[in-house]
Amino acid sequence: MNAPLSRRGEAGGGVLAALLLLTLTAAHAQQLDTTEYTLRVAAKKTINNSTTDGKAGFSEYKSYPTRTIAQLRGFAPATVKLSKYGGRLDRRTKATGYFHVEKIAGRWWAVDPEGYYFLHNAPNDVQPGRSERTQKALKDKFGDRAGWMAGTRKFLIENGFNGAGAWSATKEIREENARADKPLAYTVNLDFMSKYGDKRGGTFVQPGHKGYPNDVIFVFDPGFEAFAEEHAKQLAQYRKDKNLFGYFSDNEMPLLRKNLDGYLKLPTTEPGYQAAKKWADEQNITLETITDQHRQDFLAFAAERYFSIVAKAMKKYDPNHMYLGCRFHGAQRYYPELMRVAGKYLDAVSINYYNNWTPEPRWVREWEESAGKPFIVTEWYVKGEDAPGLANTAGAGWVVKTQADRGLFYQNFTLGLLESKNCVGWHWFKYQDNDPTIVGAEPSNTNANKGIVDNYLAPYTPLLDKMRELNQQMYPLADYFDKRQPKP
Repeated sequence: MNAPLSRRGEAGGGVLAALLLLTLTAAHAQQLDTTEYTLRVAAKKTINNSTTDGKAGFSEYKSYPTRTIAQLRGFAPATVKLSKYGGRLDRRTKATGYFHVEKIAGRWWAVDPEGYYFLHNAPNDVQPGRSERTQKALKDKFGDRAGWMAGTRKFLIENGFNGAGAWSATKEIREENARADKPLAYTVNLDFMSKYGDKRGGTFVQPGHKGYPNDVIFVFDPGFEAFAEEHAKQLAQYRKDKNLFGYFSDNEMPLLRKNLDGYLKLPTTEPGYQAAKKWADEQNITLETITDQHRQDFLAFAAERYFSIVAKAMKKYDPNHMYLGCRFHGAQRYYPELMRVAGKYLDAVSINYYNNWTPEPRWVREWEESAGKPFIVTEWYVKGEDAPGLANTAGAGWVVKTQADRGLFYQNFTLGLLESKNCVGWHWFKYQDNDPTIVGAEPSNTNANKGIVDNYLAPYTPLLDKMRELNQQMYPLADYFDKRQPKP
């Protein structure tokens, strides 16, 4: 493996560079709760995330401590036989016939329909792009979409993945699963609030997710509950599907500590204003006297209304499958009041986890403490500068020099998730690269190297080599971390 770059355009070399690459300061070791970060990888962040004018900038390259399987002291790779769903055949608990989660001996596990311990490991957006070049590649390589799905299911399983994350080709996956001996555990996005917003009016497009007036959702509208009831009827079609891992109710909604201010600045005719004004009057406060504690309390109040309405509707039409939340993002992962409310209604808390090279030990612990539930990382990725024709200005995520460095980031991040004992899966964003030839693409998905395959459906082999190594060892790695740390 080539030495990672220590700064932009300059390869690490000589004794000093080697020492820099192989040395981790005591402060970093204490922060990361390990002394095994013996490698550093150069990376930079996208600045002005998801701009549409192609003018996003980047931070300077910095060298980040990076842990890989090869550096784990005392870890011996092992082969674990798998169930048809991808669960581990050597560990079993009570089967319910559907995926669920359970805390066993200090670690949270997903459990497959047959009762075997399971971790959901999937790419997002498992479907082919609609550009002319991707459609030609699909026809040349697979013949048609059914052929593509059959080949892609096999490709994912061969590389240690066992499912499909958000925005995947649900119809084709279900059809292929019906024929396959090893099905993909898939997820479904329901978009309760964003679909209600489409019907109601007032929402707008912004990079990555739906925009709402004053960054506040329409959860206090008197029509939302009836809409949710009607919208949830579609779940009946999935109710008996053993291959469905779970549902997301929405994506990256603005459930924020500034919501109280936002609602109180709406027109007075808005239901959101009226609900917030009533709440504020009961607290004897005005817009000018709001404190941070009031903001936290109101966020919990608004979240309670959202999750209670949506969970009730979902469980009415499908009591069998997991509710995986609404894909928290940004500062939401630092809001214990939000986690506490979510934990009352969710089976697992979904988090789109950006801007950290390594999972934060404090927060991955506190999410479980606050919610009383495990978490699942539902978006994360890194972009490579060596992907031809991609400027990498769109989206969030890190930028590294090579596909091999992308693989090192993957191993480092997932090792942190496994070490936490509170994570039941991770979904890489995404299956295929952004395609700059598509006109009118969603602003955060225009020109970035996010995929495990390119726009000709060709795999990024150096990335996948590292992904596969980790994926195929995720169960022995969980055991390794369990033995290494005392059980709570």
